[in-house]
Amino acid sequence: MEQFMMPAWAMIPFGIMLLAIAIGPIIAPEKWESNLNKLIVSAVLGVPVAIYMICMGLGHSLVDTIFFDYVPFIILLLALFVITGGIHLSGDIKAKPIVNTLFLAIGFFLASLMGTTGAAMLLIRPVLATNQQRKYKMHTVLFFIALVANCGGLMTPLGDPPLFMLFLRGAEFTWFASMWAPWLFTGAILLLLYFLADTYYYKKEDWTALSADSREAQPLKLTGNINFLWLIGIVASVAFFNAGTIPAMGEEDAPLYIKYLREIAMLIFMGLSLLTTPRKVRYDDNKYTWAPILEVAALFIGIFTTMAPALIFLKENAASLGLTHIWQYYYSTGLLSSFLDNTPTAVAFHSMATGLSPEIMASMDTNIVAGIPELLLKAICIGAVFFGSMTYIGNGPNFMVKAIAEENKIEMPSFFGYMIKFSLIVLLPVYIIVQLIFL
Repeated sequence: MEQFMMPAWAMIPFGIMLLAIAIGPIIAPEKWESNLNKLIVSAVLGVPVAIYMICMGLGHSLVDTIFFDYVPFIILLLALFVITGGIHLSGDIKAKPIVNTLFLAIGFFLASLMGTTGAAMLLIRPVLATNQQRKYKMHTVLFFIALVANCGGLMTPLGDPPLFMLFLRGAEFTWFASMWAPWLFTGAILLLLYFLADTYYYKKEDWTALSADSREAQPLKLTGNINFLWLIGIVASVAFFNAGTIPAMGEEDAPLYIKYLREIAMLIFMGLSLLTTPRKVRYDDNKYTWAPILEVAALFIGIFTTMAPALIFLKENAASLGLTHIWQYYYSTGLLSSFLDNTPTAVAFHSMATGLSPEIMASMDTNIVAGIPELLLKAICIGAVFFGSMTYIGNGPNFMVKAIAEENKIEMPSFFGYMIKFSLIVLLPVYIIVQLIFL
């Protein structure tokens, strides 16, 4: 009997799903705002794919994708969302270039510990409050998106969702720290560029604005500190509750409470956050709502379902697709991560890489991590995380930061204006240098 090969047309629903996410907020912003409409899109595209895979005898692959990719993915994001939503930083200090640069540097370091979304939501309002008296502040938000909402999250699987998905595919928790050199290099370059830009704009400020900035200064205050304890619990859960440290979690016939030990622990820490955080801190000070995480859940059930046949096709046809060099994976992952969601992009290119011939793999790197050459895995990780900052739609926190900035009367560039004024002339040259030096 001839072995079944996944046809190329089976990837069409996946492509439509990603296209909907990319252009939905642009062409139909009011309708796309509804999480119910997002769930309907996921169902319309996902249900036929699920039926097709079951009919083709690939139901087990779909089950693995949903229960061992989607469920851990959404529980991690939910736990981080709840816990970081209970931490509030208030205050208004002098908006000098060194102070603003320090804010962005702290966010850059925190992004790997509490996720890019958590770090961005914790710091964006204090950054805007600090700069409210200044006239020139758009550049601060742009660099904030690059440093805090994207590049800073490279060092742990908690930092950015695509990294967690690659962690689930076999990369150890501590392996991600091996990318410290490109992470530190990129952070240092962008922080230096920001400091120079902010110094330039600071000198252009009117003295009355700077006087008001000094007069209205208030000390920084951190509330909801108990959540840092629960955040440590999440880090420990991901680091130690996995098949590498607890082999029983990887056994096929293990009880569900063993298979999902990590997720159970994360839900417990999330519950503790809800119990121990004052409502004022979470709902009044942070203006917390459940809408963003419901949006992620609604969209990604469609993404993960439609992605299942795409992953099979890419693995089966990796050798014929022409991607045989590390730099090709870096820029290909980066290009798609710029305009589509970077999580399914990273997973798709990892799946493609697993289908490469042993000879091609050996020519890239003899050290294998998560089933592919280590240097190739780094290229996929860095491309997905860094290039997520190339557009507003490359990574979830980008649009959230933009929206909060506009709420504070900061005139942000348009979709294409962001690329022309910032990402193409500032970020892309840095990312090219990263590839030339490290990949």
